[in-house]
Amino acid sequence: MTQPPVLKNRAARRLFLDRHALAEPPTGPAKGADLAALIKRLGFVQIDSINTVARAHHMILHARRQSYRPANLAPLLDRDRAIFEHWTHDAAVIPTEFYPYWHLRCARDAAALEKQWRKGRPDGFEDKTQPVLDHIRTHGPASSSEVGKDEGRRSGGWWEWHPSKTALEYLWRSGALAVTRRDGFRKIYDLAENVIPERHLARRPTEAETIEWACNAALDRLGFATSGEIAAFWAKATAAEAKDWVARGLASGALQEIDVEGADGSLRRSIARPGIVDAAQNAPKPPARMRVLSPFDPALRDRARAERLFGFHYRIEVFTPAAKRIYGYYVFPLLEGDRLVGRIDMKADRAAGVLNVTAVWPERGVRWTDARHSRLEAELARIARFAGLEDVRFPARPLLTETL
Repeated sequence: MTQPPVLKNRAARRLFLDRHALAEPPTGPAKGADLAALIKRLGFVQIDSINTVARAHHMILHARRQSYRPANLAPLLDRDRAIFEHWTHDAAVIPTEFYPYWHLRCARDAAALEKQWRKGRPDGFEDKTQPVLDHIRTHGPASSSEVGKDEGRRSGGWWEWHPSKTALEYLWRSGALAVTRRDGFRKIYDLAENVIPERHLARRPTEAETIEWACNAALDRLGFATSGEIAAFWAKATAAEAKDWVARGLASGALQEIDVEGADGSLRRSIARPGIVDAAQNAPKPPARMRVLSPFDPALRDRARAERLFGFHYRIEVFTPAAKRIYGYYVFPLLEGDRLVGRIDMKADRAAGVLNVTAVWPERGVRWTDARHSRLEAELARIARFAGLEDVRFPARPLLTETL
């Protein structure tokens, strides 16, 4: 039996980074059509509310285009309608031209969430869906504070939403509503037909067409993957559907099996387009500059894959009690060339206009040279400007800490 070709680790890392737009200098325009093209290349950009330096979606885009500023994103959503908000594995901005393939996701979410939320929320959010729709039809776009005003409100997580807030989210996830804009970080909802261009809203691919598109589009953005990783990319196709798609592709010759070498030298059987091992030899060598990545960067979203490829074990500790944290509340990975070389704990003091650095942890085996530190300082100066800060402040105690 012929053994699959082997994709060596360094070539795999470079191919993977190239597919995630991290293998070229982060230069060039970062607004309008150019920014929309970058988001399309990535497939989606995860949205997150944590703002220790800047929100995740802004950090993700700035890591790839240093001219990007947070104000550049909103016009694509609320003016150009070039992107829309919905879910992949989490809330994300997605190219609007992909919207037809979200009809299946909306239908599946409608069934799953109705069952899940009915069980978890006994206060009858289903009774509020029609009143919420009627309110928006009559009064126009609304936030959660403008519906269900007679309902009790408590602070806390999603389980403490008032019933009309739950109804809003359900109608959004199931496709009746769409996010028309954000005020600060608060979603403003409108009828989907008022937000999504009609040519995208009206087109309805079949379930088979949607699965075919989702699996192809995922593999194109990953370069190589298991069937489970293909399913997880958009969280649209089920594991079984992705497995069937892979089987058909292998049978037709559209796909091939390869073995991908991990950072530890082990091999993992994966799926790729024919010729990918040879093509990977020509993957660009990423620039040596340092980049601060968001914990939610697409290249790191699959923590297990990042650990296999880069030998970088990373877990965000936002929900870990402070006394049990290994590194910190919100620690940023550091990418240099084609290696993840460390992590940094830092936070913006907006009142003082300062980016405060708490500690830097080089990865094991990474020698922290003066040149490497200079690259970090240059990147932190860029991050400070991006976040609207005037200075970077390092701790009085020794900066470097041993990685645990």
